[in-house]
Amino acid sequence: MNSSTPPQTVAAFDFDGTISYRDTLVPFLVSVFGWARTLGGLAIVGPGLVLDYLRWRSRGQMKERLLTHFFSGLDISELRRKGSAFAADGLIYRLRPLAVKRIQWHQMQGHYCVLISASIEAYIEPWGKSMGFDDVLCTKLQTTPDGVITGHMEGGNCRGAEKTRRLKELIGDPKNATIYAYGDSAGDRELLAMADHAYYREMPDDAS
Repeated sequence: MNSSTPPQTVAAFDFDGTISYRDTLVPFLVSVFGWARTLGGLAIVGPGLVLDYLRWRSRGQMKERLLTHFFSGLDISELRRKGSAFAADGLIYRLRPLAVKRIQWHQMQGHYCVLISASIEAYIEPWGKSMGFDDVLCTKLQTTPDGVITGHMEGGNCRGAEKTRRLKELIGDPKNATIYAYGDSAGDRELLAMADHAYYREMPDDAS
């Protein structure tokens, strides 16, 4: 937040499945690596993800396995460049019109709008900024001092309780604000529970 004054009304939006029709990580991988390399990489990583699931590994651990395979060793500035291009051209047809309309309604009311997503920073940050969100909270990729991606996440996977932790860190005591929250999965449960107005897999088509 640019101001030390806490916002009176906050609108917090999940992205994948809430604003977009479905998950956007694989489409982003395709935009960066192409279909053949993406499918080949998923085939290699897939068995390990199944084992992680059977061993009750966390979603964060499984996600890091995927991120490490595809992004480890890449330059973060180059990935961000490709992410900005994907945000501008690769997401436009993947967005729910009613969700975009709802974002715009909150903005017209002067509400403090926060995009809060487990999606990675490379494309979700530029997209959020282009849509006029006041803040973007997301999963960040850890890098070495010279900007090389390690494959690990910096600050953890922005999902579940991590979403509410980051939102509280941003806005302060949630009791001091009226909170609208929009989500579509178990990863949004804590965020929705924190809200005064919670919308699970729905997007109001009215000004309320």
